[in-house]
Amino acid sequence: MRKLKLQVQMTVDGFIAGLNGEMDWLTFNWDDELKQYVTQITEPVDCIVLGRKLAEGFIPHWAGVAAKPDHPEYTAGIKFTETQKVVFTGTLQDSPWNNTVLAKGGLVEEINKLKMQPGKDIIAYGGAAFVSALIQHGLIDEFHLFVNPAAIGSGMSIFKGLESKQNLTLKKSIPFTCGIVLLCYEPQRS
Repeated sequence: MRKLKLQVQMTVDGFIAGLNGEMDWLTFNWDDELKQYVTQITEPVDCIVLGRKLAEGFIPHWAGVAAKPDHPEYTAGIKFTETQKVVFTGTLQDSPWNNTVLAKGGLVEEINKLKMQPGKDIIAYGGAAFVSALIQHGLIDEFHLFVNPAAIGSGMSIFKGLESKQNLTLKKSIPFTCGIVLLCYEPQRS
């Protein structure tokens, strides 16, 4: 069965964006070790799952990066553009993006179908409501939480609305020179 990984940037107080989607707290001066780690977790991925709201910015952004061979993130742009994307939506009828299909069924059913298909790992990037739903339903197999050295007091949380406690096992933690700390967890399943 394929593994569903979550890769997300967050503040030390647990928010992935401000109340209005602000992300001015992000650390952008990634060191080489952090870039290498992200490459390692995305290399074995052949499917990206996204909520519609994030997809509207994510997919065009990386397609634009992939169109500029001199862009510093060109390799990542190629990876994200060429990798199959599944966008979860209740509003779009057709995909406006290349290499992207729409998932309109139930979240649990659609994710479990993807996990049962042959292939490599699957990675989720967000947005907040979509990732919260993945967590609430116990669909994430590996959490890669990139904690940025900032606190914002309030905002969007991916752990909002949990109906019961979810125990996690720390697999690794890595402090990076740029100030970001990776916390990698796996859920404890009974």
